[in-house]
Amino acid sequence: MSAQTYLAYDYPLLSAFWTMLVFFLWIMWFVLLFRVVMDIFRDDNLSGGAKAGWLIFTILLPFLGVFVYVIVRGKNMGRREAEQARAQQQAFDSYIRETAKGTDAGTSSVDELARLSEIRARGDITDEEFRKAKQLVLSGSHN
Repeated sequence: MSAQTYLAYDYPLLSAFWTMLVFFLWIMWFVLLFRVVMDIFRDDNLSGGAKAGWLIFTILLPFLGVFVYVIVRGKNMGRREAEQARAQQQAFDSYIRETAKGTDAGTSSVDELARLSEIRARGDITDEEFRKAKQLVLSGSHN
């Protein structure tokens, strides 16, 4: 019993191309399927029964269900995705604003050190006073 061994040169270039194309289309199919399922759950205009119906339709008859969904409801898929991205960006921006409000009134230790350096350069404070103030600023107990 001799098992036939296939080497790389036994696999023609056109077959490699078709294999890559089929693999790419297979991946794209799953991307489309997941986007449709996510859009079904994302849409606030659909009732629970409509969501369940579309979900069952896309699971039981995946090719037909996805293509019918894209034809019937695909026009607003991009709009819903853009609205979700905008809402996430606004939530992130408000989080950043709230976090920034919690800091020391907008002044950082770098700003305070620069101000201390200017005061020392004018001669208003001595080097010893500058060193003590710098230690206070760097230790964080300047509040």
